[in-house]
Amino acid sequence: MDSRTRILNTLNFDSVDRIAHFESMFELEKEAFGLSFPKQEDWANFSAIERERAFDQTMEIYSHIIDHYQWDALAVYNPWEDVEAVRLAVKNFGRQIFVGGMVGHSTHSIESVTDWEEFAYQIFDDRPALHAKAELMCQKAFLLIRSYAEAGADFVYVPNDIAFNAGPFVSPEVLDELVFPYLKQQVDYAKSLGLKVFLHTDGEITSILERFISMEAHCLQSIDPMAGVDIGEVKAKTHGKLALMGNVQCSLLQDGPLEAIEQSAKYSLESASPGGGYIFSSSNTIFDGLPLSNYEYMVSLLREFNQNYQFSAYDAKEQKGEKS
Repeated sequence: MDSRTRILNTLNFDSVDRIAHFESMFELEKEAFGLSFPKQEDWANFSAIERERAFDQTMEIYSHIIDHYQWDALAVYNPWEDVEAVRLAVKNFGRQIFVGGMVGHSTHSIESVTDWEEFAYQIFDDRPALHAKAELMCQKAFLLIRSYAEAGADFVYVPNDIAFNAGPFVSPEVLDELVFPYLKQQVDYAKSLGLKVFLHTDGEITSILERFISMEAHCLQSIDPMAGVDIGEVKAKTHGKLALMGNVQCSLLQDGPLEAIEQSAKYSLESASPGGGYIFSSSNTIFDGLPLSNYEYMVSLLREFNQNYQFSAYDAKEQKGEKS
């Protein structure tokens, strides 16, 4: 089974030959391959020749990542939200793996708020201003989504952190008015263009999980264990409706020990893989400063799991350790 089929089957809860894997970002290219991505801030200042060379360098790094770590998909993250980079990735890897692009800051979220005092004031006294901003972000997202579709992308990866470890960053009522309707428009628009949709948020989302399911996207990533989110409990609610991607704990990948990484990885695999609809990954990204050896150990655990993997039907009672 090739990677494209593996991802499609995963998103459709069909059988796969092994559990799929990729990361939304991998920032250890220097440690892994002795090569470095251009800095994000440098792309805007490159001449045409410099940009062409930077693209060549970037595609070389992506090729190493895909081959060495057996990624089944790539959401192009360097350069960020760059249609030409996605087009080149489709050209270079599109017959091999699933290729997509990033659509960030597409709704009100933790990272989109620049003035929290003003944001709080507008929630209580000027919601029309927040709706206007949400509409602008949504229209920007539409343009980017269409451009990715025209570039041949298979999916969009839409990261908007809307929860802290303690819960949603605003009340569910505010989310229902100012976030989810606009996010739903983006999901529907991407799907109308034939794209699959991956949504991302960190944080404690159990109280709003049904809202994510109602978006009718294809996959949700991070299922954040540092916020106490249990991927087994989430799987019981999302199976057959929304695929999951995660959730090896990033703090353990940062600090270890290996025994804790193994426990987190195996729990994710054993809890989320039955019945399909699961992509193995960290609970966030493989970020700069994380020990490369810890990520490679995580990948080795996946390969070990996949050696004996057999697709099985999902049984919620079995996952909870109950007897039928």
